[in-house]
Amino acid sequence: MINSSRYSAITLFLVLVFVFTSCQSSAQIGKFLEKANQITGNNPTTAEITSGLKEALEKGTGISTDRLSLENGYLGNLDVKILFPEEARQVERTLRNIGLGNLCDQVITSLNRAAEDAANEAKPIFTDAIKQMSFQDVQQILLGENNAATQYFQRTTTNSLSEKFSPIIDNSLEKVEATKYWDDVMTRYNKVPLVKPVNTNLTAYVTEKAIHGLFVEIAKEELKIRQNVNARTSPLLQKVFGYAEREKK
Repeated sequence: MINSSRYSAITLFLVLVFVFTSCQSSAQIGKFLEKANQITGNNPTTAEITSGLKEALEKGTGISTDRLSLENGYLGNLDVKILFPEEARQVERTLRNIGLGNLCDQVITSLNRAAEDAANEAKPIFTDAIKQMSFQDVQQILLGENNAATQYFQRTTTNSLSEKFSPIIDNSLEKVEATKYWDDVMTRYNKVPLVKPVNTNLTAYVTEKAIHGLFVEIAKEELKIRQNVNARTSPLLQKVFGYAEREKK
């Protein structure tokens, strides 16, 4: 049996359908469709908005960390690949010019391997940040800019990621012999006449670049779910992000 409020909603919806069919302009059609959506309960509840956004963020951060933690996750991704530090680019150019390109390549590979080792450790940090979101955070992210979630993670997780990554990367740099390769590079470079010595903290540099790479990949996933309907892989995601699209028009 249909209760009176539900019956009234259905009646009003049928009236809207009738008016909709008589509309001449696309603008009128759009307005009536939005009204119909509201009446028939297509707008998500507060709980659905919260659950939907958090589902999307868990999915996006999970995909990003999994992708980067694979072998060549950083090294094979030109958007996040870790190169020589800026202050050491002249070192690289000089060594390549004197036939030591292979040594430079070993340094770059080892830096990226260290970042890949650390990447998977980011997942629980992102999970904690998602759990701690207030509904105000959720609203601001859902209805905010296309990188609003990425900005939120940058504000709330950078320090924790740095603390977590630094010892892992330090150990990994030793394991993959990045420190040895780097020392070899610096030794060879410093033998070149009239060059200026370069001092780089490799652990700090790779940690910073590894975290930056995570946010680059998270931003990609965020943009995908905002702009690509096919990326919304559950009815809840479709409902919540469809609502966000209507609200932002």
